[in-house]
Amino acid sequence: MNITQQRRGFTLIELMIVIAIIGIMATMAVPSLQDRVIRAQVAEGLALADFAKQSVQGYYAKTHRLPASNEAAGLPPAERIVGNHVASLSVVDGAITITFGNQSNRNLSGRKLTLRPAVVADYPQVPIAWVCGTAEVPDKMKAEGRNATDLPGPHVPLDCRASGLK
Repeated sequence: MNITQQRRGFTLIELMIVIAIIGIMATMAVPSLQDRVIRAQVAEGLALADFAKQSVQGYYAKTHRLPASNEAAGLPPAERIVGNHVASLSVVDGAITITFGNQSNRNLSGRKLTLRPAVVADYPQVPIAWVCGTAEVPDKMKAEGRNATDLPGPHVPLDCRASGLK
């Protein structure tokens, strides 16, 4: 018999090390993937809000007031404006509130993001600027409507966060 046999394949310890490395890499990737999925779902909600922004801006241009409701803005009822990840989109005193739901991530479902119109008092010819979430209102403008944003911090788009740079 040949005493020096050639070793083939992996030993058990080598396989365990490879599996441990794969496990560590997977635990780092999963939260990052979940955050990207939630950001994409929030982006869908913001895209759907563009539909309502146009109606609010049109109403304001004609009447120099902000619409009190979806109906006043010429929009369907809030629960009828839906998307894959949006349960409703409502207009209250000009502010557009997106409520996430339907097929949205469980960390996003039921949460809200608000876009508030900012106007220059007594100058309705100045275009509306939109203030998203807790973002700061532009100088010399006043944001109208109530901010109902309750998204957790990491899921709020950067444009919708207070800058804190002042």
